[in-house]
Amino acid sequence: MFEREVYVGRRGQLASKIESGLALFLGNEEAPLNYRDNHYPFWQDASFRYFWGLDEAGLAATLDFDSGAETLYGHEPTLDDIVWTGPLPSLEERGERIGVADCRDRSRLAADVRAALEAGRPVHILPPYRGDGRLEAARLLGCSPSEVDGRVSEPLVRAVIAIRAPKEPREVEEIERAIAVSYETHTTAMRATRPGRYEWEVVREVEACHARHGSPISFPIILSVRGEVLHNHAHGNRMEAGQLVVHDSGATSPEGYASDITRTFPVGGTFDSRQREVYEIVLKALEDATAAVAPGTPFIDVYKTAARSQMEGLKELGLARGDAHEAVEAGAHAAFLQCGTGHMLGLDVHDMEALGEDLVGYDERVRRSELFGVAYVRLGRAVETDWVVAVEPGIYFIPELIDRWSAEGKFSEFVNWEAVKSYRDFGGIRIEDDVLVTAGGRRVLGRPIPKSVAEVEATMAG
Repeated sequence: MFEREVYVGRRGQLASKIESGLALFLGNEEAPLNYRDNHYPFWQDASFRYFWGLDEAGLAATLDFDSGAETLYGHEPTLDDIVWTGPLPSLEERGERIGVADCRDRSRLAADVRAALEAGRPVHILPPYRGDGRLEAARLLGCSPSEVDGRVSEPLVRAVIAIRAPKEPREVEEIERAIAVSYETHTTAMRATRPGRYEWEVVREVEACHARHGSPISFPIILSVRGEVLHNHAHGNRMEAGQLVVHDSGATSPEGYASDITRTFPVGGTFDSRQREVYEIVLKALEDATAAVAPGTPFIDVYKTAARSQMEGLKELGLARGDAHEAVEAGAHAAFLQCGTGHMLGLDVHDMEALGEDLVGYDERVRRSELFGVAYVRLGRAVETDWVVAVEPGIYFIPELIDRWSAEGKFSEFVNWEAVKSYRDFGGIRIEDDVLVTAGGRRVLGRPIPKSVAEVEATMAG
């Protein structure tokens, strides 16, 4: 945990943004793996952890915007709890850690919420994203689970986004601690990859890095020779010379902050000429997109910068043609780039998206596009100083898309489908860094992880 004053200050910020009502924060519960007492690893709700600090199951809290009262709800440890888990702090001691004096048994929460509702006061909640959270919110609000979404407080959501989006220096430090683990996991994966090994063998070595650092993964590991499958979590392929591996993974810092890094490397340790050509295009797109990150710049422009850069490079290979700007505005780049090129990063690897992707990533000035590919851009709005964003361009040759669009002649004025067909089994390439938006522009966070062709090949040889 950070110092008590951090959480007091964060709640004070929140209290200054909403005039009236009671904010209800539900921490996460344990999630049974296959029976009640055998759990998945516990993961606290990020907004609860941000404002209330405690990384434990079974907690809830309220913040009264009228009186300023703060209340923590939980359970005192029982003898049974202590037998199984060892000594535990009292509820009052947990409240003391975060500057909350009013600590109540969880059984009192329903009556307190009901009293606010009966008094006609607004009860502000954030969107539930787990089934148990939805059921608990419905029980407390006296509505059906299907009605909970209609009770979500947009003022609270917007206030939380505004407070959590800029990262404090201590938060940036935590993200860089996570990136330090990612340095080891990515260089380990490069050295562990060779023809004849299975993907899962390399994944186990990556997981061992996380274990050595006591750093959980921030999302399920992507490591696959099927890099054209954007979120490929399967690890059953036997790796062969001539293939590329896309490795996209992240670590979690002691305070719960995420890293998110992607590298692509050749199974045999050396890029062939065709792989090198496409890789250099993606790397240049990463450099161009990163250079475009600056306060006040819409991230949709960062995305378009990467897309135009890639289309220009693909023109040199004879895979694209025509004006790159016109191609991107028409959506022709989605033949090669079918997703966005980044997102916000923090306590969540896709930071705050549980609060609503459009509310986090868009605003009244930047609206989500309906174009295929562009519609998947998670972050479009202008970035601001102290935000942390992942920047991740990529080129993906998806056989089914190539077959369908080439048969339709789709975007033929911008895409040379006959040439593209020869890349049908190429796979995909993605390269990703985590970037802090600074007053003067941007800073790539963490120790540089090998990404030039020379650096990747040297790491694999080592």
